[in-house]
Amino acid sequence: MMNKGNRMSIASLKRLPLLRGQEAGLIGVILGLSIAFSFVNPSFLTTDNLRNVLVAVAVVGIMSIGQCFVIIAREIDLSVGSVMGLSGLCGAWLMAAGLNPWLAIVLAIGVGATAGLVTGLIVVVFRVNSFIATLGMLSVARGLTQVISGGLPIMVDPSVMFIGQGTFFDIPVQVLIFVGLGIICQFILTRSVVGQRIVAVGDNDEAARLSGIPINTTRIAVFVASGALAAIAGIVYTTQVSVAEAQAGTGLELDVIAAVVIGGASLSGGRGSILGAMLGAYLLGALRNAFILLELSPFLQQMSVGMVIVLAAIFDQFRQGSFRHANVMPSFLHIFRSRTR
Repeated sequence: MMNKGNRMSIASLKRLPLLRGQEAGLIGVILGLSIAFSFVNPSFLTTDNLRNVLVAVAVVGIMSIGQCFVIIAREIDLSVGSVMGLSGLCGAWLMAAGLNPWLAIVLAIGVGATAGLVTGLIVVVFRVNSFIATLGMLSVARGLTQVISGGLPIMVDPSVMFIGQGTFFDIPVQVLIFVGLGIICQFILTRSVVGQRIVAVGDNDEAARLSGIPINTTRIAVFVASGALAAIAGIVYTTQVSVAEAQAGTGLELDVIAAVVIGGASLSGGRGSILGAMLGAYLLGALRNAFILLELSPFLQQMSVGMVIVLAAIFDQFRQGSFRHANVMPSFLHIFRSRTR
């Protein structure tokens, strides 16, 4: 039987907007930067270059969709890059062993989902902080890729390479997968009971529990979703480069988290959107593409990611009103006076 809390949650789903001010502002930033970059280098706004940007951000974008669920639930997943590499490698290894390529892909996605399930159980059952749990999973998954591959690359079956290299009506298949998953997950987050539960758990888990929401199941579910989407990203990447390598996905967790934070998700939980995460991933990809076209130092690319993360976090604090209630200036004055005595 449905209790009062669930009835209220379902009713409130109709009032959740598909496009919020944060996403609209991010679209404006992307358009403004694109126009500015096109004045410096006219090739930036060409169809071919925009297509290249979308192809480049598809892998990170798919992982950012799963990470968005996790962050909205007030958790973090640092293992997405390693799980991506492990899943892609497992898929290629199974293909090389003679298994049907499509069955191998399904099992590879299962590997990612299982990694997320294990992480979720560690967080929920043993009360381990998700930062520590996923940091451990990062190392475990990376180690498994080395054990399975022996440090050697594994070729992908040619019959499935169209996933990362093919086109459909001149649109890259990996871009269609990215956009399709984004649309589905945005609908789940904004128009389903599951999405409402994720937001409720991230916003106030105690209130969610009193409303009858299964908070532990919800937390496990977001980690499973993150792992499964990381696995899909691994398949896309592996078929794109035609080979699975043990080091695939190394360091991508920073880009994934950056995309979600830039997209408006709060690290305090309870707020965020799939569309925002996708736009954040695109913005990062567009910046990197612009640096290449402008022939700037590649070291500036990594600096820019860090700066954008910090600025997005500061903006989030202003949006929450934390600075108004934190008495920042009196704290600075107290520190200054204590050091001048």
